[in-house]
Amino acid sequence: MREETSIHKYDDIINLPHPTSKNHPRMPLYDRAAQFCPFAALTGYDAAIKETARLTDEKKELDEDTISHLNERLNIIRENIGSNQPITITYFVPDREKTGGTYVSYSGVVKRIDEYERTIIMTDKRIIPIEQISDIESEFFNRIRREE
Repeated sequence: MREETSIHKYDDIINLPHPTSKNHPRMPLYDRAAQFCPFAALTGYDAAIKETARLTDEKKELDEDTISHLNERLNIIRENIGSNQPITITYFVPDREKTGGTYVSYSGVVKRIDEYERTIIMTDKRIIPIEQISDIESEFFNRIRREE
């Protein structure tokens, strides 16, 4: 007899509509789902760990021969601006968050060299600081060498 009453215990309310409050609107599903999101006790901890694990390169100090070589190439570029010769510049980009940075290679055409700001301005308006350049490559330099 006891089993029979427990089986039909909620028959009187099972088909009733869900009660809604006149004073409190229903919570949106998005907010309701947020109740079940995991709790991050240490806000920003994951970002700090990722930042610490991120590797940076040290800037290489260039020797006198390399600096002289780069200056020669910059002079060749300066003399031939307007000939639309593509070049590839490898330069150092300092990291904003920690010491060091990364070396980036960029290919394009030089629009002008700003002597005052000590920058190279490319046709797509990218600005490259001359002090950060570690290498300049182009087929144009090879052609000039063959002509000499």
